[in-house]
Amino acid sequence: MSALSALPFLKPVHRRSPRSSPGGQRRHTLPASEFRCLSPEDAVSVFEIEREAFISVSGDCPLHLDEIRHFLNLCPELSLGWFEEGRLVAFIIGSLWDQERLSQPQGSAVHIHVLAVHRTVRQQGKGSILMWRYLQYLRCLPSARRALLMCEDFLVPFYQKCGFEPLGPCEVTVGDLAFVEMQHPVRGHAFMRRNSGC
Repeated sequence: MSALSALPFLKPVHRRSPRSSPGGQRRHTLPASEFRCLSPEDAVSVFEIEREAFISVSGDCPLHLDEIRHFLNLCPELSLGWFEEGRLVAFIIGSLWDQERLSQPQGSAVHIHVLAVHRTVRQQGKGSILMWRYLQYLRCLPSARRALLMCEDFLVPFYQKCGFEPLGPCEVTVGDLAFVEMQHPVRGHAFMRRNSGC
């Protein structure tokens, strides 16, 4: 049995609208959703969403296409994509990080490099839902102790709602951009792991 087949929160969710008549005909079917780890074949779709999401805001992408391919070859199990009708609409890419903070040695963590949502489905709560599923998934990985990320000040409230806490300013900067480092523990949730099929 694959690791993913044991994780119910990564299995496809098929939603259908209520039947519109006693004869049983459906008015329409909502898009089928699938959450799965990304593969190197998804790299171009990932980069297209990321480029549109970040270049208009910061002028640069957190990961370039060759870096995306590198991470999806190196650790695809630390990525998660949300697909609707086979089309990627949101994703997270992470990698293992052998540090407690992004600038300090010790510990083991998952460094979340990027979370992005396709422009056509923004403002629908997909980023929060995807992050929740990703954190649930990390709880099932024995190597994951905490999730770390860095973000700009205006994104701190979003990540706090997802359960992250600020650690302070990050030593990493990109041009004039400064970042806040944030963390989320992914251990110590035995009840959730037991009931999630992990």
